[in-house]
Amino acid sequence: MANLADPIGSVAAGDALAGAPAVCWFEECLKESVPLVGGKCASLGELIHAGVRVPPGFALTTAGFRSFMGGAGLDREVAGLLTDVGTGDLDALERVSAAIRAAIEAQPFSTELEDLVAECYRKLAVRCGLPAVPVAVRSSATAEDLPDASFAGQQDTFLWIRGVDEVLAHVRRCISSLYTARAIAYRANKGFSERDVAISVGVQKMANSYTAGVMFTIHPANGDRSVIVIDSNFGFGESVVSGEVTPDHFVVNKITLDIIDRTISCKELCYTVDPKTQTSRAVEVPFERQRVQSLIDDEITELAWMGKQIEKHYGRPMDIEWAVDKDLPSGGNIFILQARPETVWSSRSQAAVTGSAGSAMDYILSSLLQGKKVN
Repeated sequence: MANLADPIGSVAAGDALAGAPAVCWFEECLKESVPLVGGKCASLGELIHAGVRVPPGFALTTAGFRSFMGGAGLDREVAGLLTDVGTGDLDALERVSAAIRAAIEAQPFSTELEDLVAECYRKLAVRCGLPAVPVAVRSSATAEDLPDASFAGQQDTFLWIRGVDEVLAHVRRCISSLYTARAIAYRANKGFSERDVAISVGVQKMANSYTAGVMFTIHPANGDRSVIVIDSNFGFGESVVSGEVTPDHFVVNKITLDIIDRTISCKELCYTVDPKTQTSRAVEVPFERQRVQSLIDDEITELAWMGKQIEKHYGRPMDIEWAVDKDLPSGGNIFILQARPETVWSSRSQAAVTGSAGSAMDYILSSLLQGKKVN
């Protein structure tokens, strides 16, 4: 039975982040910033430094998280609730999770921490030229998106959040999502101690997406490194990431950027902003648009080019979330929302997937020499 009762915030973690800021801007982060801002926010900062187009934003850091949990006594409460709870008792785990999440979401931030987050949100609104700028509030755990253990999807993301009070409430909801029954059990089964897992929360300007989705710089079905695969749907990317729709599917040759395969699906559902409530909601795609290609070919080519640059920068296949902002002119309206190492095929030996091939060009040349057809 896994021991879930380790207290939050070990001495080692506290020492490593002594004097760390409670909030910071994405551009102040690099891929080495995972202990401070988690995998997601560190990746966003790294992308900005690599010259990739990323919507601006800031993060409540793990130092801010620990300050919130420690100052309110929530760390001791969580450790107490996790005592003697094993991952095999699902009902008990669900009850403990619900109690932890309710306690976190009901606890206000300290005045100092609330002021820091509110001031960053105000500056972000000024920077974007939008009062009460709509943002995505995105969880970013320190054990998230590691090459050897993908925690993606274990914590929550909230879209189209407006106003300081709503941002603060949803930051707490992201923090509480660190303690879903599924996330607690997943960490325990992977051997991650609760004391070593913290969370950062990113607050990022929403791209008002006409189209969004995911992109892999390796074929997710067969590990082919010579192609880039793009899935897309109208509206926000939530419908694609969650699997609620069958998205349009494009396969692009990584060398030539030619589209070598396309499947246009019937897309009955998408997520967009409700103009009355100013919240994200699922809507039915009009019948006449359901079988319309959600990305034009030029956008597919630009996305694939961006994917190549990101893969080159990280030196490994990547899993990327992206959006096309309908409020901006073409040529500058495709944004990268997240990039994480691909964990399924990347964990296998290169030889098992592509023989002796190393790069995409190596794969193509080796296939030709073996008499294989290269699409």
